[in-house]
Amino acid sequence: MNGRSWTSQDLQDTKRICNSMKSRIRNIIRTLLPWRKINRQEINKASPLGESLETLLSQKCGQSAFRDFLKSEFCEENLDFWFACQEFKTCDSPEELRWRAAVIYEEFIRAESPREVNLDFLTRDIIKQSLQQPSSSCFAEAQKKIYSLMENGSFLRFIQSEQYKVLFGAVSKQRGHGSPRKALKLKSTGNVITRQHDSKLNTLQNGLGLLNKD
Repeated sequence: MNGRSWTSQDLQDTKRICNSMKSRIRNIIRTLLPWRKINRQEINKASPLGESLETLLSQKCGQSAFRDFLKSEFCEENLDFWFACQEFKTCDSPEELRWRAAVIYEEFIRAESPREVNLDFLTRDIIKQSLQQPSSSCFAEAQKKIYSLMENGSFLRFIQSEQYKVLFGAVSKQRGHGSPRKALKLKSTGNVITRQHDSKLNTLQNGLGLLNKD
């Protein structure tokens, strides 16, 4: 310490410098944020079929290929039940709800039905009790369980299968994408870039937080 006392001018200069640094840090953060958006877009474009069952089922070619795969595993009724539930939710009149609910129950829900899906007794019983006055959501819980069953089982096997590779190749060629390996490489690179920018962003935000304390 040299014993020099701080004057009001010194404090004003220090405050001006801090404000200037805060402004610069905010500007740098704003320039980093678009990088995060760009990388997500590149990753999505790299995988034309997406990385989720939801994305796959939103495309006709994905629906067909996935059903063929399920058929090879003798469980295509899961997907058929899911689509039947989707269609059921579009019913307008109570009368249509009743007869459609009865058809779905007899085909997929009832024990030992022709295309019985894997549901627990309680879920089956709740649906059975609702058949007299079914609502558009009476199959919601069952549909969610079957979707989860496909998502965590068959879908994971599907994306490792030859059917998926063939489908990916055809869609990639049509849309001008590369091979699955290139897509995965781009995804990996995108994640690294995103992590690097996240690290820089956190550092800058921490620095801004320290300045705000002053």
